[in-house]
Amino acid sequence: MKYIILVGDGMGDFPIPELDNKTPLEAAHTPAMDMLCRNSELFQLQTIPHGMAPGSDVANLSLMGYQPLEFYTGRAPLEAASMGIELSAGETAYRCNLVTLEKKPDNSLVMVDFSAGNIPSAESKILIDSLQQELGSDQVHFYPGVSYRHLMVSDNNLSGLKTEPPHDHIGKDVSEFWNRYLEYPHLATLLNKARTLLESHDINQQRISRGELPANSIWLWGEGKAPTLPTITEQYNVSGSLISAVDLLKGIGVYGGLEIIEVEGATGNLDTNYGGKAQAALDSLKDKDFVFVHVEAPDEAGHQGSIKDKLQAIEDFDQKIVKTVFEGMQQMEGSPDFRLVVCMDHQTPVSIRTHTDQPVPVLLYDSRQTGPQSGVTYTETNGEQSGTLLSDGRQFFNKLLEREGTAS
Repeated sequence: MKYIILVGDGMGDFPIPELDNKTPLEAAHTPAMDMLCRNSELFQLQTIPHGMAPGSDVANLSLMGYQPLEFYTGRAPLEAASMGIELSAGETAYRCNLVTLEKKPDNSLVMVDFSAGNIPSAESKILIDSLQQELGSDQVHFYPGVSYRHLMVSDNNLSGLKTEPPHDHIGKDVSEFWNRYLEYPHLATLLNKARTLLESHDINQQRISRGELPANSIWLWGEGKAPTLPTITEQYNVSGSLISAVDLLKGIGVYGGLEIIEVEGATGNLDTNYGGKAQAALDSLKDKDFVFVHVEAPDEAGHQGSIKDKLQAIEDFDQKIVKTVFEGMQQMEGSPDFRLVVCMDHQTPVSIRTHTDQPVPVLLYDSRQTGPQSGVTYTETNGEQSGTLLSDGRQFFNKLLEREGTAS
């Protein structure tokens, strides 16, 4: 038996007046997901435990069969693992976004863009390398990642610092949060020097001249120390691989003992290499039991508040990932039986441009055509009306593997 999880990050949404009060998932043309859903079991999954922030870190831990309340220590340590950074006992990792901030005449500070205009990785690497060269030390290290997503590791004592995800405050005054950083003298000096360096950097001057947003500041959040996670093989006795453009997902996969498959041209945006990701998934199942394929584009569109981009991201996910993987499994040599999940980790409504914590719809297709068939399309409302709610990731993973009770 082969097991496949296809995740359209943040696909879920609220009804939108411009779409005749449909959600983007309802309005998008998604024949592959809808066909599968009619012939699948449909249910809901609570990916965000009650009381926890609705982040992709927590939600995707759940989708990989973990209990976030038991294992979660922060987002940044997971990204560090993806980047091959081993944290010592005294070190804390911080997600380090390159962002666009604007100081207003009243001295308020506005988060213009949490992604600095989706700055390309080639440009952002130059900026982060400059920060490391000028501001790095025995206590502080900057590591370049992908696009606007980077990492800072520090062994300075910043206990009590409460950070905020920048994508939760797009277009809003973030002075209150910035001032929290300034309460720590070493951090205040670092951040102010970083802003000065970035504002004057040739890369940003060139971006401004082209009419693009500058990456004029860093924003630290998602902090944590190294977690201790059992591997997925140890918990569930299956071997697997993971495909994603995002360091966070790769880091969960590293801790989960999965093979991390790098796909050339995987960007995390609308221009990602969908075909390469789908083919890599099919290839990996020739010798693995399980594959987890993550597509970031719907989430990015939700954060940007773009209905058009979210519709495109959902339709691309449907045709270029779901359809391709499903048909590839049907045509695979040896015709193995397979169980295929299509889901989202959380909702990212374009109206609020951030994540929510309600349960998400999950379709589970079995090539043997066993179990109930929903007879309905894949939407948020149909998931809610399914009448079945799984309370955590362990229940979900055991259901996928057709096992009862806790993990083996």
